[in-house]
Amino acid sequence: MSVWLLLIGLGLLGFWRAWAGYPADDKPRAVLARRETAFVRAAAEVLFPPSEELPLSGAQADLPGYADGYLADLPARQRGLVRALFALFEHATLIWPGPGLGGFKRFSSLSPEQRLAVLRAWEGSRSSLRRMCLTALKAVLILGYVGHPESLAALGLAPWKIDSPKVGADFLYPPIGQGPDAILHTGRVETGGGAPLIPRVDQESA
Repeated sequence: MSVWLLLIGLGLLGFWRAWAGYPADDKPRAVLARRETAFVRAAAEVLFPPSEELPLSGAQADLPGYADGYLADLPARQRGLVRALFALFEHATLIWPGPGLGGFKRFSSLSPEQRLAVLRAWEGSRSSLRRMCLTALKAVLILGYVGHPESLAALGLAPWKIDSPKVGADFLYPPIGQGPDAILHTGRVETGGGAPLIPRVDQESA
């Protein structure tokens, strides 16, 4: 009986750690569960803390929103691998705890200082596999951070808005996805400068 009670207790603890106790998400997500949103937000706050050197913090960059859209676009197998990566970092503190009291808590439940120490331990680990996992995690989050409009603007990489003028040749072909009946002009097309649009075709014979 005592063994069964122990197993039940361990099962309840495992369920609580893996599924329960996470705060409600403030936005609907296509893929991310509440536990994954909590982890991505916690990791983003550590990797991109509020600083005068950064255009915005990880929290302001809405990296959970980016990660959700990123995962939604991935094939099922790759999506599962990224979600497994999130779960690994969230619960690896059972094996590699953070420093101080409560270091065995979930990653998202640790203090910012403890989270930073945990990630630094992964970065300096003798295991190449652990270092590779951290590189993969950082790649996902850095892409989301750098891709934010404010980050792009700070780097001078914000996309330019270009108004493309229409020229005579644009009216010789149908819009994309439509047939020949959608051509606006079927006869001679006048150009602003009076020069023939297509030499030897639009010009009148001498």
